[in-house]
Amino acid sequence: MKFFIDTANLEQIKEAQALGILDGVTTNPSLMAKEGISGNDNVMNHYKTICEIVDGDVSAEVIATDYQGMIEEGEYLASLHPQIVVKIPMIKDGIKAIKYFSSKGIKTNCTLVFSSGQALLAAKAGATYVSPFIGRLDDISTEGMRLIEDIRLIYDNYAYDTQILAASVRHTMHIIQCAEVGADVMTGPLSAILGLLKHPLTDNGLAQFLADHAKVNS
Repeated sequence: MKFFIDTANLEQIKEAQALGILDGVTTNPSLMAKEGISGNDNVMNHYKTICEIVDGDVSAEVIATDYQGMIEEGEYLASLHPQIVVKIPMIKDGIKAIKYFSSKGIKTNCTLVFSSGQALLAAKAGATYVSPFIGRLDDISTEGMRLIEDIRLIYDNYAYDTQILAASVRHTMHIIQCAEVGADVMTGPLSAILGLLKHPLTDNGLAQFLADHAKVNS
């Protein structure tokens, strides 16, 4: 399973990259705003900076919601850097745009997916990634991980190449569950990724090893 980090914070991206396990980055306008990045030129430059830090795909989201606007924005975003993946919303014109970009060899990430039917349409249109938002489904008392399972079954039935990118990952257990049900990619905060490192028995064992080493070498 690929590990993406969901942020626009450069220091967090650098920390995840330094771990040696980072495969890509996802961003959106909300994450850009959270970092105080505004103005089209600044946002575009920020995307390019992220691409210089990481080796993998970097999702950059269009703002337009009409077909022609998404095409124009998407083509510009794709021209910024070879690692850019154009992030398109799951709407009618979005599916049309994904089909267009697919025909042009431009990678896409279909975002704001909340049903297996939406995921099926994205795969039919040729999306590189589909982003089901598991955390937001959990927030409304719906089992987000069940959606990943349903999409996995459908994609396996028909050998779709579209990768399931589990989005809105909130915590470390989400990552484990995504791996268990066969998500191709997960994207989440740095805290959730670092949480995989933690176990009290590891801490206790290391402390004991160091204490024993100190005794025999004192």
